[in-house]
Amino acid sequence: MAVRAQARFVRVAPRKAREAADLIRGKSVAEARSALFFANRNSARLVAAVLDSAVANAEHNNALSADDLYVREVRVDEGPTLKRWQFRAMGRVNRIRKRTSHITVSVDQGEGRS
Repeated sequence: MAVRAQARFVRVAPRKAREAADLIRGKSVAEARSALFFANRNSARLVAAVLDSAVANAEHNNALSADDLYVREVRVDEGPTLKRWQFRAMGRVNRIRKRTSHITVSVDQGEGRS
């Protein structure tokens, strides 16, 4: 039985969050936590928080053991983009796009594909 957790409207670009998500796909929860802890990315901290939430959901709601869980699916979808303006010389303007993400982590019981 797959258990999932989702963080929506996270202020990190999806491209950057996908780099952290690719590190943990198909691994056991212990390996995934270790990989995210040592990843030199700001987005790894956000993905780790969603992973911890999915594990907590599995333990609390479904009485599953964290030792038996593996990361079944990690998905980073693009959220809405905040559009801001930066004024430049000679009356020009640059558009700044502040991108957001929806991070979904699904864990399941059994063996991963490591």
